Amino acid sequence: MKRSTRKEREPDLGILSVQLSARVQRELFARAAERGFADARPRHGAVLAYLDEEGTRPGELARLSGRNKQTMGAIIDELERLGYVRREPDPADRRAKLIVPTDRGREMMRISDELVQQIEQELSERLGAATYAEFRVALSHAAGGLRPTGADVGD
Repeated sequence: MKRSTRKEREPDLGILSVQLSARVQRELFARAAERGFADARPRHGAVLAYLDEEGTRPGELARLSGRNKQTMGAIIDELERLGYVRREPDPADRRAKLIVPTDRGREMMRISDELVQQIEQELSERLGAATYAEFRVALSHAAGGLRPTGADVGD
């Protein structure tokens, strides 16, 4: 049997996790587009998923999302051009910058949180609440059991 056929029939953990992530992201951003955020892309989630209302340092966003600082800077630049974030001096350290959501960014954050809850509810209904709860715990343990590299993850 060809490797590609075997991987298609019996996907390994890496394939399954990428498929799940990609499908959740596509669904999330398709629904967000229907709500007026058609310019947002899945790669922007590296910032928007972790951004605090009062702002977050770029290095912290990179760490949380598993992206390198250069990639994070490019994503922040895109979001700034699109009007989702702005850079401001960090009041705790004027040499540092905070990435702060604009009104549009805060609305996208609110809507994406709502949409993720909807997607999770739909998965829970599809799998059954108990199975979904067990899946979440197992997925969390699996993700926590692997060493983060700090390298870029897929866009």
